[in-house]
Amino acid sequence: MLFGAKGSIGLDIGSSYIKIVKLKESKGGYELELFDIAQLPQELIVDGSIIDSIRLVESIKELVKKTGTKTKDTVISVSGHSSVIIKRISLPEMSEEELQESIKFEAEQYVPFDIEDVDLDFQIIGPKEEPGQMDVILVAVKKDVINEYISVVKEAGLNPIIVDVDAFALENMYGANYQIDTDRNVALLNLGASTINMSILKGGVSVFTRDSSLGTNLHTEAIQRELNVSYENAEKLKRGESVENVSPEQVSSVIEAASGEILGEIARSLDYYSSTTMHEEISEIILSGGGALIRNFAQMIAEKTGIQTSVAEPFRNIKIPKKIDSAYLGEVAPILGIAVGLALRKQGDR
Repeated sequence: MLFGAKGSIGLDIGSSYIKIVKLKESKGGYELELFDIAQLPQELIVDGSIIDSIRLVESIKELVKKTGTKTKDTVISVSGHSSVIIKRISLPEMSEEELQESIKFEAEQYVPFDIEDVDLDFQIIGPKEEPGQMDVILVAVKKDVINEYISVVKEAGLNPIIVDVDAFALENMYGANYQIDTDRNVALLNLGASTINMSILKGGVSVFTRDSSLGTNLHTEAIQRELNVSYENAEKLKRGESVENVSPEQVSSVIEAASGEILGEIARSLDYYSSTTMHEEISEIILSGGGALIRNFAQMIAEKTGIQTSVAEPFRNIKIPKKIDSAYLGEVAPILGIAVGLALRKQGDR
């Protein structure tokens, strides 16, 4: 929604972690320049809204300082079922300039907010089969949400140059790392602490996006409650780390019991897509976010949906220099999918 310059960092501000990634162009592709993550204290961000901006600013400052980067230009993203609307719509064929002039009028019938309260953007996908019609992706984000995040990033000493949407950042990550097959529908699934972002690509083109307000906080809360441990220890156990007097079998049992609602929501989103597209099949689900770090969660999704599910590899096609701690990167890579997609953004792209 705002366009910037090369040499920027991708900053993914989640409700549980903030993640930072910087890439540089190298021969035939990209090289990882730096990355890091930091866990956020509880309740700083709730349902996509920033509750404690002062502590969030400090957390971002600390993470940036830890990476040692001098880069200020930053790409961020937003998501949320109550603040971000993404619609694929059909419009009469027109030029990009003509659509720019009429986008407010066209958007009013699809956006359930006052049109003056949102920032709008669009992408023309291409002509439809019907003569004189074209497919357009319409994006509307509440201005107060964008301004909230921009303000925090500026206060942390950074220069926000692009505001993206989580689902599109995932698509960028996929496009840079995976072979595009024109005959396959792939579901990109980012399972965070309080949000599920789903994006379905048909032949590499976005055909469906959906955000849900569920996430792995359900697992954390269940572990706290059932195993009588602190929030910090519950987070460790969720990630597969050991905590005194708690067995892995106990944790697996609690996680499995707490996963029903999330798995049900994922299945419903896929069923909805299928019901609106003449029952087109999904070939594969690619799982990223904190949910990808939960042991056997990809397998649980596969069993629930009947669809092959794999864990995302955001650095599959990105060169990793020797100075990078590759073991640590391997551990946390699945939660860096959005940050990688943001780091790939360039001046003037859409």
